Amino acid sequence: MIAYRMLRSQESPEFQDIPKPVAGSGQLLIKIGGCGLCHTDLGKVRRRSTDEWADTPPPFTMGHEVAGWIEEIGQGVIGFKTGEPVAVVPLWGSCGHCPPCRHGEENFCFYVPRMIGAGVGFNGGLAEYMVTDARYAVPLGDLDPIIAAPLTDAGLTTYTAIKPALLSLVPGTTAAVIGVGGLGLLAVRMLRTLCGTRVIALDKDEKHLALAKTHGADVAIASDATSAERIRELTSGVGAAFVLDCVGAETTLRLGVDSLARLGRLTVVGSAMGTIKFGLRDIPWGAQLTTSMNGGTANLREIVELARLGRIETIEDRYPLSRVADAYRDLEAGKLRGRAVCVPGT
Repeated sequence: MIAYRMLRSQESPEFQDIPKPVAGSGQLLIKIGGCGLCHTDLGKVRRRSTDEWADTPPPFTMGHEVAGWIEEIGQGVIGFKTGEPVAVVPLWGSCGHCPPCRHGEENFCFYVPRMIGAGVGFNGGLAEYMVTDARYAVPLGDLDPIIAAPLTDAGLTTYTAIKPALLSLVPGTTAAVIGVGGLGLLAVRMLRTLCGTRVIALDKDEKHLALAKTHGADVAIASDATSAERIRELTSGVGAAFVLDCVGAETTLRLGVDSLARLGRLTVVGSAMGTIKFGLRDIPWGAQLTTSMNGGTANLREIVELARLGRIETIEDRYPLSRVADAYRDLEAGKLRGRAVCVPGT
C-alpha cells in the first residue's frame, strides 16, 4: 500500500509502497477514511534524532488525526465489528493503569514522559490502512469519518482545554479565543454550544475572523497591540474569565494575560513555544495559567456525540492523499479555511 512516511529526521517525508499491516492481538486494522493535518507534523520533521526522538525515531508513516472503518479485528478484541466507522485517539503512549488512564485521560498518563502515538513514533494515517490498539478506537455511529478526522486532535485538544473552565463560564462572563484557525474555530463553536459566555475571537486574518463570526463568535477582533485594551472595554474593565491561546507565542501569551480577569483561567494549546513571566505581580490575582495536550478516549466519545447531534461541525479543506505535500504547504502558508483532511483513493 502507499503511505506518506518520514524516513529521516529533518528531511521532507515521501511516499513509499509498504506492506498492508495486519491486526495483531488486541488491535484493529483501520481502512483510512480521512486523515487531518496539523502544525505538529511540521515540527516533527524539524526534530533532531539524537535528543528528541529518543526510542521512537523514524521511519514511520505520518498522520495523527485519523478516522475510518474497521477492516480487521485482532485476537481478544470485543465490542467492535468489521465495517464499523471509528475515530482514533492520537496519543498512544499511556500505561493504561494510572489514575488518568483509568478515567479515559490517557493524554495525561503519569508514566509516559513523551508525546508518542499515531504518526509520532508509530505508523499513522497518511496511508490506505493503519493498525491501532482497540482501546484507542471510538465508534462514530452514523458520523462520516472524513468529517470526524479533525475531531481527534483539533476537536479533542480544544474540548479538553475548555471543559475544566465550563463551570465558571456563566452568562455575563467572557471567553476569548486567540487564533481561530483549525483549532480555534472548533473552540468558538464549542464555547457557543456548551455555555452561556460571550465569545470573542481574535486573529490577524480577516477571513478567519469572518468564519469565526459565522460559527458562533459574538465579537471578532483583529489581534494586535490594542486587543487586550479592547477586551477590557467590552467587559467594563473586568477582563475575560477564560482565554484559550491556540497560538502559544510570546505575544499571544502576553495578550492572554493582559486580557484575563481576576480568578480567570488562561489555557495554552498552541505550540509556538512562547514563554511568559510568572509571579505574584505578573498575572491577575487568583488567575490560573494552564497547559493542555490533546485528550483521551473519554473526551473523544463526548465530542463525537456533539458532532452527531450537529452541535459542532468541522471545516475541512479536502485533499487527495496524492497531494498531501501541497496540503502541508498550504497549512504552513496559512491558506486553509479550517483543517486539511487527506482522503486515500482520491
